[in-house]
Amino acid sequence: MRIAIVSDIHGNLPALEAVVEDIARRGADAIVNLGDSLSGPLMPLETARFLMAQDWVQLAGNHERQLLTLPAEKRGPSDAFAHARLGAKEFEWIASLEHTHRFSADVMLCHGTPASDLEYFLETVEPENFRAATQTEIDARLGDVDAPLITCGHTHIPRAVHASSGQLIVNPGSVGLPAYGDIHPYPHAVETGSPKARYAIVEQRDGEWIAKLIAVPYDHTAMAALALKHRRPDWAHALATGRMP
Repeated sequence: MRIAIVSDIHGNLPALEAVVEDIARRGADAIVNLGDSLSGPLMPLETARFLMAQDWVQLAGNHERQLLTLPAEKRGPSDAFAHARLGAKEFEWIASLEHTHRFSADVMLCHGTPASDLEYFLETVEPENFRAATQTEIDARLGDVDAPLITCGHTHIPRAVHASSGQLIVNPGSVGLPAYGDIHPYPHAVETGSPKARYAIVEQRDGEWIAKLIAVPYDHTAMAALALKHRRPDWAHALATGRMP
């Protein structure tokens, strides 16, 4: 079984199309999408229509939840842009998405952690520091999930680590946004340092899950220009460089 994992597309359809083309070239038995698919100043409607046409298992991330539940005055600019461009069919599709999914006896899918779509699984934010999570933190966030393979997104940082139990936890990184800034729970920046689109392929060999983290080039300059056209210079810089301004 070879599973391609995509996450955090954020309305970047050209990046997603490049990733799907690369998956087709490498081969996969299934594709799963871990959510945060549409929010951002790029192509939310076109991305939604592309995803709605796929037979993938797809999750709702925190931004899908926010698009459905937050009143207009509480939406951030990325959610507000996407919300204004989506129609009834797209919102109906978003509402149908699960927040976690047991893909098989071996595989558990989530966006943040099994308990929360907002919690970082493999990273930790401190008042003055953004760092890799400790083994103790990872084990606590895993909870009582018993699947040998757990996939997560949310932080946009591609990483594959083992819990102390030996379970493999894989974050494929972000298809569509290689850097971002946030203020919760403390101000911090997340940067990959590259504009490439990210995804992962996992497969089982001799009873053990292994992961390959993949970076795919695409026309990121066009998406940076689109973000700038939509008055988001922060996104333009992130898309062009993989870093925050």
